[in-house]
Amino acid sequence: MSRRFWVPHDLAHFAVERARGLPGGIFGCIAAGAVFSNMVVLSGRPRHDARARSMSVLRATRKSISPAESLVGAAHSAAETHRRLLLRDVREAWGVLRAEPCPYDAQTVRRVASMLEALAEEWSSSTEPLELPWPERLRAG
Repeated sequence: MSRRFWVPHDLAHFAVERARGLPGGIFGCIAAGAVFSNMVVLSGRPRHDARARSMSVLRATRKSISPAESLVGAAHSAAETHRRLLLRDVREAWGVLRAEPCPYDAQTVRRVASMLEALAEEWSSSTEPLELPWPERLRAG
């Protein structure tokens, strides 16, 4: 992950998707074999059917990736400006993307904020890449 931001956007995705238990988010898709255009294989060999597998995973999850983006965007913005993530921020971000009521509650927002704050601290205090295990139960399926 890039060091351009205090907290990378992808780290916010990780915190949101992990805290919410979202298998159909970006990290669940990657765990299931999706490869996004900005990704590079650093070690090992890609599967023989990597491209087809990636396309299959992304097709199956195309509707589940975007709903978390409002929470990710609000969490990332709060982290970048060193503010506490608030439910009000999440609801405002949700309303920009969707007409239906925001599905996130205060407990979810607190859980995401706590996880992202811990990850941000770990990220900012390390010069080494972070290894973030993704639970098998949260693989896109």
